[in-house]
Amino acid sequence: MKKRLIQLIYEKAFRYSEEPVFKLVSGRMSNYYFNCKTVTLHPEGMYLIGNVIFGMIQGLSAKGIGGLTLGADPIADAVAYTSHLKGAPVEAFVVRKSAKSHGTMQWIEGNVKAGDKVVIVDDVITTGKSTIEAITRAREAGLEIIKVIALVDRQEGGYEAVLESIRDIRADYKLVEAVITRDDVMALHRKQ
Repeated sequence: MKKRLIQLIYEKAFRYSEEPVFKLVSGRMSNYYFNCKTVTLHPEGMYLIGNVIFGMIQGLSAKGIGGLTLGADPIADAVAYTSHLKGAPVEAFVVRKSAKSHGTMQWIEGNVKAGDKVVIVDDVITTGKSTIEAITRAREAGLEIIKVIALVDRQEGGYEAVLESIRDIRADYKLVEAVITRDDVMALHRKQ
């Protein structure tokens, strides 16, 4: 499934140019770009992502999975759906970009509460900023982060920044992981 997911990301989400023509959120220009929503919102992509990431968190006793909206939402939904089918339900949750301005005025939507063990997900890690923001909001809500997973790690320092942001968490398993790295996709690009 992971091999097919790399292929799908290469075909649908990856763009490459000899010149740096892609503007990143950071403002920096890059030779390549990942628009993972073309895969996370694709039926086969959802199926693959749900199964691959569910496999990565199986046995961790996670109550919830989520991250900063919008990139994390379809990933969390795919894993939650898969978890139900596999008989080990994990709740999807959403971390808002700004607190709700009415009602409960909360940052996090879903069926998770303080003390629950959760997995933070993101579609792409470049600098790690959006992943760290989700981690910060989840921790402020009293959620216990037991794993952080990126669908794609651009391998530009974001992984290390995320790891640094949770350095106080001690665990006996690999805390931060990427399903796919830039190197995985570039290896396929070179073959094509």
